[in-house]
Amino acid sequence: MNITKMAKANEIKRDWIVLDAEGKIFGRLVAEVATLLRGKHKPCYTPNIDCGDFVVIINAPKAKFSGVKLEDKEYFTHSGYFGSTKSKTLKEMLEKHPEKLYKLAVRGMLPKTKLGRTMIKKLKVYCDGNHPHSAQVSK
Repeated sequence: MNITKMAKANEIKRDWIVLDAEGKIFGRLVAEVATLLRGKHKPCYTPNIDCGDFVVIINAPKAKFSGVKLEDKEYFTHSGYFGSTKSKTLKEMLEKHPEKLYKLAVRGMLPKTKLGRTMIKKLKVYCDGNHPHSAQVSK
């Protein structure tokens, strides 16, 4: 009888994966990042254990968007006070805070639990081609 082996937290081996966003479609890249953070690409995937890898995204503002999303898509924030709703377009977010944009998109694809909050901490986003995690990345 074959029994499915469940992974344990101390048996998980995490890798460092570097993804270059230059010239890639934003949505497809973010979907791939969510899969890597969750660990669904590994044969030892267990839904209730964080078995994903660390992901480093470089050249974040150079991703491609289709259509007129850059001008039309808006992100809203609300502090909780009356009349405090603020909005920014995708273009403004990409220019000023690309790290926030990527984390917001990936967070929507992860579980909305403590497990999802620990997974999103393994995502590192950088605007240029340099990152301080070169020692961890295996070549």
